[in-house]
Amino acid sequence: MEDQVVDALARYFRALSEPLRLKILDALRVEPMNVGQLTQLLGCSQANVSKHLSVLMEAGLVEREPRGTTVWYRFADPEVYQLCDLVCGQVGRRLAESSQLRGLLSAMAGRHRG
Repeated sequence: MEDQVVDALARYFRALSEPLRLKILDALRVEPMNVGQLTQLLGCSQANVSKHLSVLMEAGLVEREPRGTTVWYRFADPEVYQLCDLVCGQVGRRLAESSQLRGLLSAMAGRHRG
């Protein structure tokens, strides 16, 4: 892969690497929102939400639309939800397997003690 492509991919995935950004994207999956709504929904500061929205916009994941005195944010790339769903499914399976393994090891340890 070309360095320019690798750099662009890294920036894109970096934008998805912050938990609050994932929560913002999940909220915008339902409907467009303004900063105030996102702040209230996510329980964090307006400055924090604005900072993360800026990163998401730079990565092309979110678009802004001024309406009167308010700016509304919406998801710009619905295909990312497919990526997120794929990754969430994989992470969920790994967590389930890990949980099952911990349960099995705990049960085995209990048998050896008794």
